[in-house]
Amino acid sequence: MTRPLKLVRPPLPAPKRAFAGDDATLVHAFRRGDPGARAALYDRFADHVHRVLYRLLGFSHDLADLHHDVFVRALGSLPGLEDPSALKGWLTMIAVHVARSSITRRKRRSWLWFLPSEELPEVESGAASGDVLDALRATYAVLDALPVDERIAFALRFIDGMELTEVAAACETSLATIKRRLARASARFEAEARKQPALEAWLDGGTRWGNPSAR
Repeated sequence: MTRPLKLVRPPLPAPKRAFAGDDATLVHAFRRGDPGARAALYDRFADHVHRVLYRLLGFSHDLADLHHDVFVRALGSLPGLEDPSALKGWLTMIAVHVARSSITRRKRRSWLWFLPSEELPEVESGAASGDVLDALRATYAVLDALPVDERIAFALRFIDGMELTEVAAACETSLATIKRRLARASARFEAEARKQPALEAWLDGGTRWGNPSAR
């Protein structure tokens, strides 16, 4: 069985004050002009947004700027959110848009992007082995070769571990489309990953990536 790659970041400091109420209450408070709602939005979702960007992009020098951009866009559009209870998924969609733009810019500049060993993301392990770090670097080198929409779907599903319905919602497409996209991405990823010695131990005859419908 293939071991999933796990990227983590240090936890954010605990918020100074908690905002009482669910996501819909938070949205309504923001719309009323509640002075604490803006900070509460960030406190509640900063780590989630960072994780989504991290899964999609790996290490990136401009990750902090992209994270900031997500919240700038969210705060500007929040008054028009139709379903306040869908706040988390809506923020995920914005993060996907921001990540897609970043990936597209990289491709246009024809960057061949690899993770320097001294700048790799942290791995969920007491002491990450060199093999794990090499696998992370190789994984994102392979992802860079995928079409942007396939890369995003693959990363959300297989690296972040989202359910298929969540991936489809984040990508603003149908479940059938996301399944087809994942099937193509899985085939491309495995073909390229087979060329990476660092990923041999993480692959299991294609079964890890070959069934995008599996839940």
